[in-house]
Amino acid sequence: MKLNLKDITFIIVTYHSDNIIKNCLDSLPKESKKIIIENSNNIKLEKELKNKYDNIEVIVSSNIGMGAGNNIGLKACKTNYAYVLNPDTKLHNDTLNKLIETLSNVSDFTLASPLNDNVNFPNYKKISPPAKKDKNILSVNSIDGFSMLINLKKFKDQNFFDENFFLYLENDDLCLRVRKKKELIYIITNSLIYHKGGISRSEKLEYLRNWHWMWSKFYYNNKHNGFVIAISKISVNFISACFKFLFYLLIFNSHKKKIAKMRICGIYSSVLGKKSSFRIEN
Repeated sequence: MKLNLKDITFIIVTYHSDNIIKNCLDSLPKESKKIIIENSNNIKLEKELKNKYDNIEVIVSSNIGMGAGNNIGLKACKTNYAYVLNPDTKLHNDTLNKLIETLSNVSDFTLASPLNDNVNFPNYKKISPPAKKDKNILSVNSIDGFSMLINLKKFKDQNFFDENFFLYLENDDLCLRVRKKKELIYIITNSLIYHKGGISRSEKLEYLRNWHWMWSKFYYNNKHNGFVIAISKISVNFISACFKFLFYLLIFNSHKKKIAKMRICGIYSSVLGKKSSFRIEN
C-alpha cells in the first residue's frame, strides 16, 4: 500500500507538557503536518510552538481528556493517515522510514505502531495468529495509545475515540471495536519509538488516576460485555477498596484512605451511569 510522509498528520494532545513537547516535535519530519491540541489552555505555549515549528496547527482547548482531544485533531486532519502521539514520545532517526517501508508490504491495515524500544514495556497485547507477510510485522489485538498510526479511510463515520473515557482504556476500546470489524492492527518490530512513560506521583494525580481507572474499568466492560460481567469484574476492586478505606481510617493514614475512597467513588459513579467528571485543580 502507498504511504508517505506528506500523507501523514501527527496528532498530539498536550496538558502541561511544556517541558517535553518540544523534544517530541524535534523528532518529527518538518514536511509533515502537525496538529497540537493544547488541553491546558496555554496561550503562551501556542505562540511558542507556532513560532518555532513549520506545518503546525495549535488548537487551544480546556481539559477534555486524551480521547476527546485526539478526536479534535483527527476530525481536523486532511491527510489519509493520522499518527497519534503522546508528547512524551520521541521518534528515532529511522523510525518513520522503517515504519513506511515495512507497511508497504501489506495490502491493508487500520491501526499500526512502531515497537516500544523498552523491551520491558511492550506496547501491544495478545499476539494474534501470524497472518503476516513480513517477519517485521506482528498482528496484534491492541496497541497502546501513546503511538498509534490510524488509517482514516477506515473511519468514514469519524467514530474514533469514545469521549466518555477521560484517562484510561480509550485506546483499548478503539482497538476492540476495530477487531470486532475483523480489521488489522499491526506492530512493526524493526521500527522503534521511545516513550518516557509514567506520570507525576503527586497526591492529587494519584486520586485522579485511581478514580478514573475504576470508572473506566466498569464502563469498558459494561459497554462490551454487559452489566453482569462488568459487575463481576469490578466487585473484587470494590470490596478491596472498602476494606482498605476502613483499615487506613483506623490507622489514621489519610492519603491512602482517600485513594481507597477515590476507587469506591469511581466505581459508584460508573455503575450509576454518571459521566467521568472527576477532575483535580491545577
